[in-house]
Amino acid sequence: MHLVDTHCHLDFERFDDDREAVIARAGENGIERMLVPGIDLATSQAAVNLAETHQSIYAAVGIQPNSGLSWKDSTLIELTALADNARVVAIGEIGLDYYWDKTPKDIQVQIFQQQLELARRLELPVIIHNREATEDTLAMLESWQGELSAAGSPLADRPGVMHSYSGDASQAERALAAGFYLGISGPVTFNKAEVLRQVVAEAPLERLLLETDAPYLTPHPYRGQRNEPAYVRYMAGKISDIKDMPLQQVAQTTTQNAARLFKW
Repeated sequence: MHLVDTHCHLDFERFDDDREAVIARAGENGIERMLVPGIDLATSQAAVNLAETHQSIYAAVGIQPNSGLSWKDSTLIELTALADNARVVAIGEIGLDYYWDKTPKDIQVQIFQQQLELARRLELPVIIHNREATEDTLAMLESWQGELSAAGSPLADRPGVMHSYSGDASQAERALAAGFYLGISGPVTFNKAEVLRQVVAEAPLERLLLETDAPYLTPHPYRGQRNEPAYVRYMAGKISDIKDMPLQQVAQTTTQNAARLFKW
């Protein structure tokens, strides 16, 4: 069975003691490719470094909203340089976060817009971080994707993914209508995740991606422990149960979805 993990922070310090073992375990569990996104300039560079030294790893570069206060006049130039690396397949994670509110909302919006414009220029899909900001996030993405379509950009048909999707079914419909994929992570296995399971049931399998968000959002039965890419199979298994379809079909289709989005 061939699987991919489209969102894992293998550069984080929680993997410092056994990073190579974690990467090897992923391979042993059928994880053929992993995508490591940045949340600031340092982690974006670390993601690129990992991707350059591991054939199974690819990188995304971006400034997450909770890192927004690190933004400087030179940040966009540095991100552009990082994104020039052949191992970089997306801009992210970027977006809005009104839960932690570590960065003023107006600055979050400004940074988000600049990085959407960067993605447009480089024709790279975006990895969207959204927490308690769904309406504003969707409004910006719908406008951006509309501009891509009007300009005839090839990115219009594969604009990006809603990372660790947490909205409801109606919001999912809007994201799907704008061409976005839905990233399905550990919470889909939690007992109280009825809304997310409804989203998975109604969304086409061809628009779902598997992700762990490791070291966070560990799926059942390992909830409470550190997450890692090898556990992506639990999300695949849950989707298989929800949609009442063979696990192999879920694995094959979500793997193809990732290849279509990230062109790897």
